[in-house]
Amino acid sequence: MSLHIIRHINGSFDVCSPQVWPAQNACNHRLKMTRTTHPITAGILWLLLLAADLTNAQTSIGASVVLDPQDVTVIVGERQQFFAKVRGVLSQDVRLNFSNDHTDFVEVVPSSIVMSPGDGGFIDRVYEIDLVGLSPGQFDLEASVVPTGLIDDAAAFIRVTVANSQPIIVISSVIGWIYFAAWTVSFWPQMIINYRRQSVVGLSFDFLTLNLVGHSVYAAFNCALYWSGYIEQEYLDRNPRGLNPVLTNDVAFSIHATIATLLTVAQCFIYERGEQKVSRIAWGILVIFVIVIIVAGILVGTETFHWLDFLYVLSYIKLSVTLIKYVPQAVLNFRRKSTVGWSIENVLLDFTGGMLSMLQMLLNGYNYDDWASIFGDPTKFGLGLFSVLFDILFIVQHYILYRTPKKRIDPIESNLETLLKQPHVITSTDTE
Repeated sequence: MSLHIIRHINGSFDVCSPQVWPAQNACNHRLKMTRTTHPITAGILWLLLLAADLTNAQTSIGASVVLDPQDVTVIVGERQQFFAKVRGVLSQDVRLNFSNDHTDFVEVVPSSIVMSPGDGGFIDRVYEIDLVGLSPGQFDLEASVVPTGLIDDAAAFIRVTVANSQPIIVISSVIGWIYFAAWTVSFWPQMIINYRRQSVVGLSFDFLTLNLVGHSVYAAFNCALYWSGYIEQEYLDRNPRGLNPVLTNDVAFSIHATIATLLTVAQCFIYERGEQKVSRIAWGILVIFVIVIIVAGILVGTETFHWLDFLYVLSYIKLSVTLIKYVPQAVLNFRRKSTVGWSIENVLLDFTGGMLSMLQMLLNGYNYDDWASIFGDPTKFGLGLFSVLFDILFIVQHYILYRTPKKRIDPIESNLETLLKQPHVITSTDTE
């Protein structure tokens, strides 16, 4: 009789004796072609395989250690507690040692912990560790287990932030919410002015077009990285100890900005727009952006790029738009010698948000001694400063250079600025 050794998915083995059916008796010559195994040989083989499995089980890692929480903020001169949580099968004593690479920033108390197994070779314990802040900075504090191979220490690390002052942390957070609100509200004054004037004359269509593209790709970047588990995992694979950089308020702002800009674009098809249209230069820039997106998509399709790389391309387009989008509006104001039709409230809110954003970066730079994030990689700070400089230009145009509309401006358009200061009443002039 044939004996068959079957290995299951879980690693166990069974020795089975197949049932002999009548058809097999009729074709006994075929059974001779089947490899037969003596029961004693099969039993020996089964015992050897079982012993190998037991040996592997004994040498595999049966416990793990996790540091919790994995983001810790401590103030200089103060203490902050975190925990080392160990659970699993442990056959002998091990020692958890904390790295001494950052002794200038913090003191770890204790710097080493002996972990001993409990009854039955199982451990389930929580150890308390204190961090004492010495000087400001940001870094990863790592721990390792000796001897190696007995405990999984992949999660034995924490992201430490040492700050100079707790009040500055609170002030920085408040500033962040204020400029978030200012930037969010800044989209609405332009729509209100367009509605009250029943006209979009004076608003650059090139600016609107570029702004729509910028906010759309920014929203796509945020939504994909925030909601797609696949893309988030790509990011975490490249940054094993990092966090998803996209927060809920980033997603909310970008979606709101895209919708608000779309509504403003819709007003351009409804209200009086004069001879204004999107210029060939703006169309050319859009074509370049589309080509870049298509090429990046093809690279993803051919597996040359990952989806995360595609999103980074979208972020570069957003940065490019930020650099150039205000130029058309500034040029239009200069040519018309007027800012009528361009919302100064939008400019003031954007200016407020930009200034507060840079103030927050400076406060954080001092509080965490992290000036390199500002001056070492000046992209974010530089873009914020660039936008603020354009806001200052618009303020000068509105309040100084073109405070009084020139005679070359259409009389109806000139009177509209006065109309905005009064309750809106639809007249025959409005409908002409």
